[in-house]
Amino acid sequence: MDGWDVLERASALAREGRSFALATVVWRQGPSSGQLAGRAIISASGEVEGWIGGACAEPAVIREARRVIATGEPALLLLGNREQFGGAVPEGMNVVPISCQSEGALEVFIEPVQPAPHLVVVGASPMAQTLTALATTLGWRAALIGGPDFTSADAGPHSLVVIATQGHGDEEAVERAIAAHPAYLGLVASHRRGEAVLGYLRDRGVPQEAAGRVRAPAGLDLGHTSHTEIAVAILAELVQLRASGDLATGAGEVAAAPAEAVDPVCGMTVVAGPAGHPLVHAGVTYYFCRVGCRQEFEKNPSAYVNRESRC
Repeated sequence: MDGWDVLERASALAREGRSFALATVVWRQGPSSGQLAGRAIISASGEVEGWIGGACAEPAVIREARRVIATGEPALLLLGNREQFGGAVPEGMNVVPISCQSEGALEVFIEPVQPAPHLVVVGASPMAQTLTALATTLGWRAALIGGPDFTSADAGPHSLVVIATQGHGDEEAVERAIAAHPAYLGLVASHRRGEAVLGYLRDRGVPQEAAGRVRAPAGLDLGHTSHTEIAVAILAELVQLRASGDLATGAGEVAAAPAEAVDPVCGMTVVAGPAGHPLVHAGVTYYFCRVGCRQEFEKNPSAYVNRESRC
């Protein structure tokens, strides 16, 4: 994919609720396989779509991208030798030395793209419609589903579910929502009604832990309010919980990092796997950023085996 294709793909992933990092080459010094305005999408698991550089640059960008996804903070990465730039390296820029034969350098901006919250409102009342409209205004992915039509397949572990059926099948809707294990599950009801619904579910064998995660009543306690204000109170609670990091909506989640090793020839950090061109020497497995480094090692292993490069 070229740069524009990457942006179209990134837009599609964002609409699907996927978290990833977008890396863009903002400066280059030749020779370098990375091109100005080259772009790539890096997933939380380290998969790359697009192109930002060759075997030396890509592992460093992937590592930084995974950190950016976890922290939610963008980063500016300089790939090259600090000696090339002297004191011209701006403060706060992360410099990753590249020791391969190429004397090129890249400056890559990596920004996190976090999914918009997925809100499922179950019900058909004016309050439910208002809540859905307000969430949509915030840019959230909001869906309004009638009580009889709602199933556990309509939500997932990163969804926010608000049951607003108002006495029309509350128990059944909450039970189906519990089966989806959402990040948030709230019931629009009075304290008394909420206790009755949760008591019914416990009598049906719903585990105490699962029933205890249901917020009843949903929303911040604003006292006696109108239906419209109830919608505001619920959305305010969701915004508050999300801002505090108490909602596992998918942002910041990163899969376990693959094992890494240091290329004994050039000193680059590489993936300790098939992509790292593994070579066993004297019972020890070494990994390399490219075939050229592996060939250099094979010519004279004794020149490199004492380096801290074993996996």
